[in-house]
Amino acid sequence: MEEIAPSIARYLDALVPERTGDMVIMEDYAKAHGFPIIGPSAGYFCYLMTRVMGARKVFELGSGYGYSTAWFARGVHENGGGVVHHTVWDSNLSNMARLHLKNMGYENIVVYHIGEAVETLRNTDDTFDIVFNDIDKSAYPDSLPVIKSKLKKGGMLIVDNILWHGRILDPSERSRDTEAIRVMIDMVRNDPEWIYSIVPLRDGLLLAYKQ
Repeated sequence: MEEIAPSIARYLDALVPERTGDMVIMEDYAKAHGFPIIGPSAGYFCYLMTRVMGARKVFELGSGYGYSTAWFARGVHENGGGVVHHTVWDSNLSNMARLHLKNMGYENIVVYHIGEAVETLRNTDDTFDIVFNDIDKSAYPDSLPVIKSKLKKGGMLIVDNILWHGRILDPSERSRDTEAIRVMIDMVRNDPEWIYSIVPLRDGLLLAYKQ
């Protein structure tokens, strides 16, 4: 099941302003290796939210080789500077991100962590304007209380893969990951401290504002 018509997805990606340099290199790498990045339209949306909020402090849970990080870093840079936390298990991915983001001029903005993302966030002595969540889907529900405790009042949670390739629409789909996404959506829906919506870009983004 397609979560969004391919023709519409291509149209939305085509509307994103042209990328150059390492951003294009990262997009080409994803295509060549089947690596799951958030893609141009969702990345540009994250950049837009960073600018709209005037965000200076962003924490990413599950950052890959830095594609989404680059969009957040661009927004933070244009907001006057700050910090974006890049978090992955894999040292090779971390090293790739360091190279790309240094080439893009963000070496003074990005802080790199190698380890389990939620525990890293839990142990970080700070609160954040934006938390971006793209970890293993089965871990989504357990991550939410930690995220909420580290997100400032008026902060924004962005969660990737919230449509899960259309699987959440299929009542017969009961895999661990699909059920975990459903549980997390219900946790947000039933918590009056969140104002939320789902943005149907790429594989779906949950956008939740902490009151």
